[in-house]
Amino acid sequence: MHQFNMATMAANAKAASRVAAQLTTLEKNALLNAIADAIEANSAEIISENSKDIEAGREKGLADAMLDRLLLTDQGIKDISSAIREIVALTDPVGDIANLALRPNGMQVGKMRIPLGVIAMIYEARPNVTAEAAALCIKSGNGVILRGGSEAIHSNLALANCLHKVLTDHGVDKNIVSVIPDTSRSVIEELLKQSETIDLVIPRGGEGLIRYVTENSRIPVIQHFKGVCHLFIDKYADLTKAVNILVNGKTQRPSACNSLETVLVHSDIAEQFLPLAAKALADAANVKIHACENSLSYFDNAEQATNDDYHAEYLAQEIAVKVVASYDDAVAHINEFTSDHTEVIVTQDTSRSQRFIRQINSSVVMINASSRFSDGNQLGLGSEIGISTSKLHAYGPMGLESLTTEKFVVYGDGQVRD
Repeated sequence: MHQFNMATMAANAKAASRVAAQLTTLEKNALLNAIADAIEANSAEIISENSKDIEAGREKGLADAMLDRLLLTDQGIKDISSAIREIVALTDPVGDIANLALRPNGMQVGKMRIPLGVIAMIYEARPNVTAEAAALCIKSGNGVILRGGSEAIHSNLALANCLHKVLTDHGVDKNIVSVIPDTSRSVIEELLKQSETIDLVIPRGGEGLIRYVTENSRIPVIQHFKGVCHLFIDKYADLTKAVNILVNGKTQRPSACNSLETVLVHSDIAEQFLPLAAKALADAANVKIHACENSLSYFDNAEQATNDDYHAEYLAQEIAVKVVASYDDAVAHINEFTSDHTEVIVTQDTSRSQRFIRQINSSVVMINASSRFSDGNQLGLGSEIGISTSKLHAYGPMGLESLTTEKFVVYGDGQVRD
């Protein structure tokens, strides 16, 4: 372990990324199908390595939610393989030329999609991310360096062995995918200095990890600090839709970053909506309520909401409720407290929903649909490598196309500049 050298791994990944960029779609898909098969064929070995992580996690006293994300079962392995096969079915963005236009001098100018190069991912707990991120990077022609959390190290290395064997069997540079074997914090520091060889860093995990990476990186970072998602119940809302969207957005999976944290209710509809919301949230999951003074009386055992409650990402069966006097007040509240993840309006008034789409610039804006759909798979991207709340290059859930950039391509026939 002490022999590990970060700069060497990054340099090898850079060389391998040039190989990855030249693979044809057929070659990439053959690799991914073989990887999916290999992961299933080696499931006993992967699960046995995973059990070492689970045992160590229990000893360390990891929370149940963390252990749940860490656990790999037979079904979990099948899910990883089918996620990889779904990536095979996606259109390959690399080499696509768009907007080819004729210039007055007869040249044709267009833009071609190309891989980013080497992507480093730093993430916690989920071993499935190791396989799926590797698959997305292979399909988009990139090299990838994966640094999972120490709690998943045995699982991640077992998956890496599988991937490396397939790449070697296909005669492809195995450094296209690298899993960092050293789990010390100092390795992340070292990783974030490799700006000569790594093109992009994507951290996935808690706010602490993402702040640390952002503050210490010499390489561009795609940020996703937190998901403070808002639901605005407009005065023209359909109450049945409103209640269903609220309950689904809050209670279906509160630990997800696309679950709701604040519901804003137009004062004209509050008297009709809040009793329904109170009953539905109590019935669904006994949700804890942080209510403004105008909504407090509608809920049993609610606490008075503070400013901190509107900033909070609860990731639990808790929600902040606020009655707003107008549409403009709702927009102002969202703009003040947004984390640029996902915002939803429930309204039957088309002109208001159109205004909402124009005025709110979070990475996903929805009309009359649950925030839980703010997910690469649900939005038609196949798999996602992460969610970007930085507006540069990629914004929102990131699929294959977000792992590429564009270069200008010029077709001439001897033109020279006057």
